[in-house]
Amino acid sequence: MTLTEFKYLVAVAQEKHFGLAAKKCFVSQPSLSTAIRNIEDELGVRIFERGKKDVLITPAGARIIQQAKIILYETERLKSIANEDKDPFQGPLKLGIIHTVAPYLLPGLIALLTDSAPSMPLDIEENQTTSLDHMLREGEIEAAILSLPYEASGIEVLPLYSEEFMAIVPARHSWTKRNHIDTKELAQENLLLLSIGHCFRDQILDTCHEFTRIIPGKQGNSLETIRNMVASGMGISVLPASALTPAYSNPFIHAVTFSSPRPTRRIAIAYRSDFHRQPVIEHIQSLIPKLQLPVNPLPKMTKNPAVTKN
Repeated sequence: MTLTEFKYLVAVAQEKHFGLAAKKCFVSQPSLSTAIRNIEDELGVRIFERGKKDVLITPAGARIIQQAKIILYETERLKSIANEDKDPFQGPLKLGIIHTVAPYLLPGLIALLTDSAPSMPLDIEENQTTSLDHMLREGEIEAAILSLPYEASGIEVLPLYSEEFMAIVPARHSWTKRNHIDTKELAQENLLLLSIGHCFRDQILDTCHEFTRIIPGKQGNSLETIRNMVASGMGISVLPASALTPAYSNPFIHAVTFSSPRPTRRIAIAYRSDFHRQPVIEHIQSLIPKLQLPVNPLPKMTKNPAVTKN
């Protein structure tokens, strides 16, 4: 068995399809199928049950695939250890990031990293927290930028920044004449939310407890879709301050601040405890104050802040 064959094995497990796995690995399907069969013959067990439309993983196969992932991760870790003394900023960083942070943080962050760490391009995975958590624990990504609270075994969390929420309303809405609103007033409007699974949706609902008694309004798949729905007059919504910079200005919407206590969220970067490029994580944290974003950089904490709710 070879590392390449293990990569094929994991690819089939992820794609649940031999053809898609072959494309992902840039190899022909017959070559990939032969490699999988070689592993099964050598181990003497069936790893996959091949159906007409999909591929099922056998109980024994699930354990073998998990071990293969560990082997591949530890192999990459060996490379990291070997390169650590040379330059931790050498080579791509596999970075996960949630949808409600990526469009607003990445442009500035990449600009700064291009200047300060030109040999470390970002291999970006934009996804929901649940998916990033799985990928981080499986070693498919090296770090993840997400919203707190977040906690996982074997994962360290370094705080990056906090930011306030603001309401957005159509340009002709009566709230445009007000200096601030109370979060309770959101329940009186047609609130547009992200679809289920986005942590930002949950944070908004936590902010306004009145929604436990009503059915929230329509849903969108991204904050930019929500923004455009508000601009068209479909309802109101809530955005993080980082999404309301001049670069995202829209003459058809108006932002309104909340009265105290203003709802906020905290953003952090999570990484495995055995990650051997620690200077990279700390460098990303150090760049936050240099970004042109309306956020409050958070100091490094001695304790994992993941268990602390907003």
